Amino acid sequence: MNPIANIQRSDKMRLVVIGGGFAGMRLAKRSLKSGMQVVVIDKNNYHQFQPLFYQVATAGLEPSSISFPLRKVFHRQKGDIHFRMAALEKVNKDKNIVETDIGYLEYDYLVIATGVSTNYFGLENIHKHAVPMKTVSEAIYLRNRVLKNFEEALNHVNESEINALMNVIVVGGGPTGVELAGALAEMKKYILPKDYPELDFSKMQIRLFEASDRLLAGMSDKSGCKALKYLQKLDVEVKLNTPVSDYDGKTAATPDSEYVAKTLIWAAGVSGRQINGIPEDAWVKNNRIKVNEFNRMEGSENIFAIGDIAYMETANYPQGHPQVAQVAIQQADLLSGNFRKQQSGKSWRPFRYKDKGSLATIGRKLAVADLPYLHLGGFTAWILWLLVHLMAIVGVRNRLFIFLNWMWNYITYDQSLRLLIRPKIFRYNNMTE
Repeated sequence: MNPIANIQRSDKMRLVVIGGGFAGMRLAKRSLKSGMQVVVIDKNNYHQFQPLFYQVATAGLEPSSISFPLRKVFHRQKGDIHFRMAALEKVNKDKNIVETDIGYLEYDYLVIATGVSTNYFGLENIHKHAVPMKTVSEAIYLRNRVLKNFEEALNHVNESEINALMNVIVVGGGPTGVELAGALAEMKKYILPKDYPELDFSKMQIRLFEASDRLLAGMSDKSGCKALKYLQKLDVEVKLNTPVSDYDGKTAATPDSEYVAKTLIWAAGVSGRQINGIPEDAWVKNNRIKVNEFNRMEGSENIFAIGDIAYMETANYPQGHPQVAQVAIQQADLLSGNFRKQQSGKSWRPFRYKDKGSLATIGRKLAVADLPYLHLGGFTAWILWLLVHLMAIVGVRNRLFIFLNWMWNYITYDQSLRLLIRPKIFRYNNMTE
């Protein structure tokens, strides 16, 4: 394997960051102040704003509005920074080398910020037939699946088949599941009947299944109860204490019954992906990397993990920190600051998470907010949710487009992006592109 091209080793310390999500992008930008050479590696050439995936999936936003080119992120960054689109294949911790599908790269410090992917808990049929929601591509696929089902429903006369095509099941009562169920319910109420007047939407059923006894387990009991009330107000059938154990593409099985739907969205859990070369004893439950209070991987001096992939036990969080963007951002800020302290010979500062609050939106003017000393619900929480997410989006253009889309949707009760665009394989001179 050859070295990655055109990244010359300088006399600076080299920091290699794997992943361009909230944690990796933030760390790369902040670490330039430490005077290191920074190399970012990601399998995609863009940053994805995960909290708004559900709006892409329900045709509320364009994919480009919540994605931002990583190279453009670093345009105005002063310092020695490089980006390569590549997939990580192996970490050689003895030689301080990462191996990728485009070559290898030496490092002085390695930070793993790869995030997490969907956890199917070993349920193979669900893995095969359900739709996940962890990438922009999956959100687009879900949008296509839902729209295609309605187009097919128009061509059927069998009522049970029509109902199966129209019904949607969401599994998982966390923020993603709750927000998806609410958005789908609003599409059913305001939008889809205008597009498909031949269909009887009173027969469309949107069901949300949660294995525990409440929604939004990471938020307060008040927020969980309000989310349940809001979803029921939107005519979503919520079933608590009801795990889904199987799905064959049409029928979902629970302990007490079966439910028919051609679309099942799996938002029930996340898990990291093990990396070749990281010792087995470094991995804990759900494939997270165990780190100390400085985000350093146990058993290593120069390998770190931050964000969702990192598992850190503290007095306040004995089961690890919540896998949310604020944790990732704060860990990135602290680690970049500690790298600067290293350069000046100062002692490192341990990580202490400052919970700034949690937000979840269920629908139009319906949201919940848990702030450090205040709980909000309804319209006020919804406005706060809009402002927080709008300001967190990368890029002025993206913020403007999202704001205009939200304003248009609010005024007209409509969305203008219901395009069924599917990838096509082109063949030219017996070559596939």
